[in-house]
Amino acid sequence: MKIKNKHLRLGFYSANLILIIFYLYPGSIFGCYLYSNCHIGPQITPNIIISSNYWISSNHFYIFTVLTVLGFFNYRNTKKIKFLITYLFFLSIILELFHFIIPNRGFEWSDLFGNILGVIFVTIIYKIRDNYVQN
Repeated sequence: MKIKNKHLRLGFYSANLILIIFYLYPGSIFGCYLYSNCHIGPQITPNIIISSNYWISSNHFYIFTVLTVLGFFNYRNTKKIKFLITYLFFLSIILELFHFIIPNRGFEWSDLFGNILGVIFVTIIYKIRDNYVQN
């Protein structure tokens, strides 16, 4: 059981590091590789449209959903879960704010909302599941 936890934790830390590298890179690493153009990035699915003027970045939502799920798998039975939620919430904000100063990147509200909603989505599901298991 310890080895499984060790691998999960390594996966979570690795995903954090990779995410930070991709966020801080001045351009799109995937765009450079896939399209030979670092100024465009691939779109997994269309963005989530809230109204004609507002949308949420689906790519950012998916990334932070996966990262949060990995975090919850690692820390689900520990007292660190509140710290994890706080960490992921602030990470989602801080990384997007860095786009103000990174060349070839731009701050976008839709990306920020996608990041935050990915964390909130998994947190709500975790809380519902936790309440269901306790009752």
